[in-house]
Amino acid sequence: MDNQSVVLSIENNVGIVTLNRPEVGNALDFQMAKELLDVAIACSENQEIRAVVITGAGNKFSVGGDLKSFASEGEEIGSHLKIVTAYLHQAISYFARMNKPLIGAINGIAAGAGMSLACACDLAYASDNSKFVMAYNKVGLTPDGSGSYFLPRIVGMKRALELMYTNRVLSGQEASEWGIVNDVVSEEQLMNVVIELAENLAKGPVNAFGATKKLFSHSLQETLESQMAIESNVITERSISQEGKEGISAFLEKREANFLPK
Repeated sequence: MDNQSVVLSIENNVGIVTLNRPEVGNALDFQMAKELLDVAIACSENQEIRAVVITGAGNKFSVGGDLKSFASEGEEIGSHLKIVTAYLHQAISYFARMNKPLIGAINGIAAGAGMSLACACDLAYASDNSKFVMAYNKVGLTPDGSGSYFLPRIVGMKRALELMYTNRVLSGQEASEWGIVNDVVSEEQLMNVVIELAENLAKGPVNAFGATKKLFSHSLQETLESQMAIESNVITERSISQEGKEGISAFLEKREANFLPK
């Protein structure tokens, strides 16, 4: 894969996705959106990859959409944005639907689509110099990149609207307190902490992770009884899967489970 704007490397069953336009704060343009989709498909389909980390090159995660490139389209900006968001949204859908855990390493500012992407991660860790801001309403725009889906579910409707209406900037610590990220660590240790977590998860029951992710997502639109019926079906399926059999056997035999493919 010869992408330039989004780089994928694989180490110890972890796919490391790097947004790679540091000269413009990893601003998202047409090319980055297109390459992000390529990488998302690769992460979803490549059996060597069992966990995925996403971060930004340089000292920023992503400042959001590249407004300069969008404005250069003139009267065609509407059509251009439909194409860009088509790539971006399909990429996020692949990341969100894959069985593999997606972990954000938020190194610096996450604004606009950058913050939306951070919210779409299963787990997220921020550097101590990180900042989070939705930014859209400030320039008369509305959220994309799944921001209007994940943000209210994470922080609640009133706080989500506050972030949108007021353009309030959250520090990494505030983002942690609001549940947007799991923890805040030093800039120097961020990637070490995230990679270590990703490598541990890559050794785990990836298909069970995926099934759990789907259960949690579906729970928001189910009744108690319908959700429990789904839980019953899924745990039954998992119990007869290779992962389930290995996990139960390991527990009974008092040993560590080996979930890696044989």
